[in-house]
Amino acid sequence: MTAGRQGSLLLARHGRLLAVIAFLGLLVAAFGMFGADEHFSPETIQQGLLRHPVWGFLIYVGLFALGNLLQVPGWLFLAAAVVALGPAHGGVVTYLAAVTACAATFLVVRQIGGDALREFHQPWARRLFAQLDSAPELAVAGLRLMFQTMPALNVALGLSGIPFRAYLSGTLLGLPLPIAAYCLFFDQIVRILGSGS
Repeated sequence: MTAGRQGSLLLARHGRLLAVIAFLGLLVAAFGMFGADEHFSPETIQQGLLRHPVWGFLIYVGLFALGNLLQVPGWLFLAAAVVALGPAHGGVVTYLAAVTACAATFLVVRQIGGDALREFHQPWARRLFAQLDSAPELAVAGLRLMFQTMPALNVALGLSGIPFRAYLSGTLLGLPLPIAAYCLFFDQIVRILGSGS
């Protein structure tokens, strides 16, 4: 089989998955080229939350959602919110923003890639999808406990073919505990650094 024929078969079989990878790659490259990544520094996020309580929150949610597509780790947003607003208020704000960011990534990726991961028919893939399909809400909640808002997880779940409602329910159930733990952790760090200065 010629290389051109193999390439055509690969594109036909995995075109939607390649489209998602290309979209995310172009998005990251575009933001890097225009220097927009400076908006994702903890200091910039903190200042936005403190200066403009309402608009700052909306901008925070938007940056969190965009950051998730750009593969920016969610803990950066959580740390900034805890430092700016304290663990309780920062935790609630982060929870709302994290759920929105995860949902937005899922919907964008699903729109482009559909259920592209279902095209893998290997035994490991069939076992994985069988477990995911048997209890999708619990599976997503368990993944959230382990990986929180990890951007790659949102992309994979967006391409998995599970219903959005199950994804959202699992996200709502799985995020509170790890967010609360991180809030306590970052608050403790802030206290230690504050007492040392």
